[in-house]
Amino acid sequence: MNTFLTFTIVGLVLGSVYAIAASGLVLTYNTSGIFNFAHGAQAMLGAFAYWQLRYGWGLPTPVALVAALGVLGPLMGLLLYVVIMRGMRDTAEVTKIVVTVSILLGMLAVSHWFWHPEAARTMAMFFGDRSRIELFGVAIRYHELICIAVAVLVAVGLRIMFTRTRAGVAMRAVVDDPDLLRLNGHDPDRLAALSWTMGSTLAVLAGILVTPINGGTLEANMLTLLVIDAFAAAMFGRLRSIPRTFAGALFLGLSATYVLAYFPTAWTWTSNLRVSLPMIALFVVLIVLPQDRLRGAVTRTRERYHVPTVRKAVIWAVALVVIVYAIRLLMVTSAITTLTIGMSFAIIALSLTLLTGYAGELNLAPVSFGAIATIVAYHFGISGTGLAAHLNLWGVVLGVAVTALVGGLIALPALRLRGLYLALATMAFGVFLSTMILRDTTRHELFGVEFSLFTDGNIAIPPLRVGPLDLGNDTVFLMSVTVIFAALGVALIALRNSGYGRRLAAMKDSPAASAMLGQSLVRLKLGVFTLSSAIAGLGGLFMAGAMGSVSSESFSIMVSLSLLMLTVVAGIGYVSGALFGGLMSGIGFAVIMVSFSNLASEQPELSGLWTFLGHVAAVSPALIGIGVAANPSGSVHQVVEGYRTLANAKPVLAGGVAVVLVSYVLALIGALDNWWFASITIATVFLLPVAGQLLMPEAVLGAEESQRRRPLNPERVGIDEPYGPEVREEIDRELGIAGCLSPSDRREQELITHG
Repeated sequence: MNTFLTFTIVGLVLGSVYAIAASGLVLTYNTSGIFNFAHGAQAMLGAFAYWQLRYGWGLPTPVALVAALGVLGPLMGLLLYVVIMRGMRDTAEVTKIVVTVSILLGMLAVSHWFWHPEAARTMAMFFGDRSRIELFGVAIRYHELICIAVAVLVAVGLRIMFTRTRAGVAMRAVVDDPDLLRLNGHDPDRLAALSWTMGSTLAVLAGILVTPINGGTLEANMLTLLVIDAFAAAMFGRLRSIPRTFAGALFLGLSATYVLAYFPTAWTWTSNLRVSLPMIALFVVLIVLPQDRLRGAVTRTRERYHVPTVRKAVIWAVALVVIVYAIRLLMVTSAITTLTIGMSFAIIALSLTLLTGYAGELNLAPVSFGAIATIVAYHFGISGTGLAAHLNLWGVVLGVAVTALVGGLIALPALRLRGLYLALATMAFGVFLSTMILRDTTRHELFGVEFSLFTDGNIAIPPLRVGPLDLGNDTVFLMSVTVIFAALGVALIALRNSGYGRRLAAMKDSPAASAMLGQSLVRLKLGVFTLSSAIAGLGGLFMAGAMGSVSSESFSIMVSLSLLMLTVVAGIGYVSGALFGGLMSGIGFAVIMVSFSNLASEQPELSGLWTFLGHVAAVSPALIGIGVAANPSGSVHQVVEGYRTLANAKPVLAGGVAVVLVSYVLALIGALDNWWFASITIATVFLLPVAGQLLMPEAVLGAEESQRRRPLNPERVGIDEPYGPEVREEIDRELGIAGCLSPSDRREQELITHG
């Protein structure tokens, strides 16, 4: 009985923290319609700030709490809403997800910037670990009592606010009909800002309370994922009901502690199951709860993707292979391996192009499917031993096939999910795989055969060897992965241009209309999930082979989220977007940060500047991701559109090609450093459309547009400058009299102008 009471108390405390964090999620979602994936990162950042105030600078506990909960928490929520969230009300679901994921990754980078991840930091419980009372023979510490009491107060307070107060009812109406709310005298923006302020404060409070309970050690990734467990509690209430959210949080907390208390100690996977339980519950709740009715597109998205013809795709595929080989001639061996890893990530990103870009379905854990293929190939696809060990073709085929099968099995229960719910389901699968499967390093026995899923927490994948093809050669490995990416890219474009691809596009645009036309949404979703999983598995297997040895961290959910964010930023509807997103996720920003670190070592007098720029580079992917709402089609789309208009300015194009070729030759003979060659090439590619507009405006923009953009010369107006409304408005602005004319005078001027 004493054991039951002890673990019950621990479970109630843990559930109380989940309830506090989940309540903040429910609060912000109810007033903005945005599910805040960065909620756990806010809790983490608040906990680190409290540690700095309380332990780093030695401030008294009340002062540190007031600063963290009364200043940092509200200010963080207010800034997030005013600067970012307010402009996302009518954006597509994938945009909302990517922006909040970008904030999560940005906050993690900021925490590593200010608090070095290798330094140990601990937080003690309020009033100390020994301050306790006894209840039915069980010792309860004051900190635990505070957690339970605060959770009850938060749940009761929010329930009363939402149902009994005018402000609370108005908050619930912000998402449903903000225009009607304005007619009733309320300001939707102010109410939403208030809710984000309160939600952020609750996140910070949860982070401060849970850290001592979880062992007291501050670690950014672990604390962020710990609070993400509150997602399951929020889904118990379907992001609406505070009482059901509170009950779900207590259920999760009690279940986790009872697993530790009563599962047999001989079960080596008990600890992993306890950690994975919230994600299992999240997946089950998402499947069991009733979903919204199938509807057409309520908000027309602003994404516009131009699908090339298969012929053009083949030309660009050949060009990619040639370009990669030319770049390889400039590289040392280590750089070739790095580029191979980047190309492997690009193959994984292709799975997102198919699934999200073409079909509109979300997957937040693409790299996790790569882990499945890697584990299968490691156990069943390696021939030889020692230095003669190699991966055989059977291992690749089996790994990809099993990954496709798992993708189909995951998709089957998730077929009825859409949008946010589907994203959360795939994220739950990714976190479960990391915490349950990839942590299983102990040996098991089944039918007399001993095995372990992820041996020693680190598995080595030797290079593939098929007949004369040996990927043990770095150049052969790089070119093989590049050819496979190019072939898959052409295949995806051919698929998109086929009848099946058009059916996927129709399902993405309007599932209801697609179903009314007789299409089987179940068959479409199952097929695209299976094919997407197979592509991700193949890319993950090549990634593991290029790395040589992989750990569970190689397939963490943060890696998947980063890949998704950068692919969306580049243009998730483009094969070239997958290439850019994969390269930047796999190697791009890491190479940039290593370069700044090397510069800091080589130039001690400027080490501060280079270190600062390295930290800025670490945060920059998140900053880029936050800006995706302004450009939902991606940066590749902008570049493509720029080069479309540049087609008429052939001298400018020829000049750009000449600059790149000359710099390449200089780099090849050693007269130019590779870093400078890369910088010149990137600058030329992105600035060439701008140069075309400046040097040949009429050819690039057309005569009318170039005339409109030409600076106004007031002395020539009426002579060789036509006098029109735009000219008149420009003159008014120059003279500072814009808006001075009455409407009747303006109408009279327009009549005179148009004769």
